[in-house]
Amino acid sequence: MEKPATTASVMELFEKLEKVGEGTYGKVYRARERATGKIVALKKTRLHEDDEGVPATTLREVSILRMLSRDPHVVRLLDVKQGLNKEGKTVLYLVFEYMDTDLKKYIRSFRQTKATIPTNIVKTLMYQLCKGVAFCHGHGLLHRDLKPHNLLMDKKTMMLKIADLGLARAFTLPIKKYTHEILTLWYRAPEVLLGDTHYSVAVDIWSVGCIFAELVNLQAIFQGDSELQQLLHIFRLLGTPNEEVWPGVSNLVNWHEYPQWSPQSLSTAVPTLDKDGLDLLEVSLLLISHIQKYHTPTRISAKNAMEHPYFDDVVKEGL
Repeated sequence: MEKPATTASVMELFEKLEKVGEGTYGKVYRARERATGKIVALKKTRLHEDDEGVPATTLREVSILRMLSRDPHVVRLLDVKQGLNKEGKTVLYLVFEYMDTDLKKYIRSFRQTKATIPTNIVKTLMYQLCKGVAFCHGHGLLHRDLKPHNLLMDKKTMMLKIADLGLARAFTLPIKKYTHEILTLWYRAPEVLLGDTHYSVAVDIWSVGCIFAELVNLQAIFQGDSELQQLLHIFRLLGTPNEEVWPGVSNLVNWHEYPQWSPQSLSTAVPTLDKDGLDLLEVSLLLISHIQKYHTPTRISAKNAMEHPYFDDVVKEGL
């Protein structure tokens, strides 16, 4: 990385056009590169420095994005600029390709007009999501915070790209013990909500399933306002687990005695989804059989999801 300039001299390279977002790790601006006129997304990191200077989360994101930038379904990191602010503290600017919307805004636009997203578009977006997640997982990476807001889109081409890899973590087998303070609540897998720290790629697949249901329903399938409420929403639809269906569940740190619900058909929650769609949703959220329903390794992999019959009529060239 180049020697730090001042923040002012870094910003002379860009014209800030508007603030388009503010995440856990920094502010994001739509900006124009003065030398080329190119529109970019400029992410300025917060100044939560540790002893080494630049926040570890930012360094992690930079190294991950450099590795993954060659995939068409991961947002491209174009450049990294390092500067010093007036107090002499390090500021990092990550220069990304600019995408004009995200899946959260896209879904909201349909909800506001009381229209539904056409099935062929749902399929195209879901296929791209599975492809991007498969690429991340194939390179030993969990995203850990998949949600509509973190999926950027080009409205004209319907290209979808995974963004905000700040929480992403490399995984190796055997599965490491991870923090469970991850993921926006509505997209959080039950094993994470229950405090299991030995989770794996299945947590991302759960999020993919939640996003799938939201594309169809135009609202989140599980809308809890606390970890407990989120679990109750999940158990009410999928059934309350016990030691028989999920060995070891009662030993998890957040386990309590929950109301006993039987599993419901997913068609009650997503009534407009066809048979193949319901099957794909089931192997993403539910697992393959009642005996193993919550046994996370039985969730479908992103790579296998791409081969699911639901996507048979998707034109995959160019995706």
